Amino acid sequence: MRAEPWSDHAWVDRDAGPVVRPYAMTGGRVVPASDKFDVVAMVVANRAALSGVGYGLQPEHRAILAYAREPLAVAELASHLDLALGVVRVLLGDLLGQGLIEMYEPQGAGGLPSERVLRAVINGLRAL
Repeated sequence: MRAEPWSDHAWVDRDAGPVVRPYAMTGGRVVPASDKFDVVAMVVANRAALSGVGYGLQPEHRAILAYAREPLAVAELASHLDLALGVVRVLLGDLLGQGLIEMYEPQGAGGLPSERVLRAVINGLRAL
């Protein structure tokens, strides 16, 4: 298990968590500037982020980049960072706008089973 990337900062109390309120982290923004992020969308830091570009980023942005060295779902990032999903989406929008992350959307509904198949599974489970 990795240590939290933000744990060495003075503005964090291990028991209470970050002292900064979520709306302060996003500058009062509640909608991502560049895109909407599905909770299962995969996010990964790209070469620019891994090469140290991004001077002047907030600690939360740097923490996202540290966790996103390997592909992670948006919901997983929020969980690792112990931040609200809306806050993480806004911060991801910032990073996407700066070209520091890449996002991969889940496949569309075309690849999902039909309603008939799902009903058959439900009926089979009920029969158990």
